[in-house]
Amino acid sequence: MSSTPAHPIEVLLVEDDPGDELITREAFADNKIRNRLHVVRDGQEAFDFLYRQGGHTDAVRPDLILLDLNLPKYDGRQVLERIKKDEDLAHIPVVVLTTSSADEDVLRSYELRANAYVTKPVDLDQFIAAVRQIDDFFLTVVRLPPRTR
Repeated sequence: MSSTPAHPIEVLLVEDDPGDELITREAFADNKIRNRLHVVRDGQEAFDFLYRQGGHTDAVRPDLILLDLNLPKYDGRQVLERIKKDEDLAHIPVVVLTTSSADEDVLRSYELRANAYVTKPVDLDQFIAAVRQIDDFFLTVVRLPPRTR
């Protein structure tokens, strides 16, 4: 039984590496996933998007956030902490998608209430497969909270 929502899923990718962004876009396109991918490239731009300020005053509220840890301006840990402490944002699932496999990063991310932690595979095909699995899980298995604002 699928719980695919009636509306496309709004996904916010917080990623500063253009190559990883491209791979993620390709995984979405190749998999024909019914979602919209929005990309911001640093922690400050993530906050601008989430709080609809700066160049993102018309931004949609994401249903899912894919968050890299190693970002300029504010790192992913700071972004995650602020999201999960904000009652208007805390319900949005956040998947940490990063190159770090360090135990301290995994532990800290879960302490900050990440919903999942995925280490980016080095192999291109495995990276695409990992992104597809994340999307498939959140589109067909998980019931996301209703969209607000």
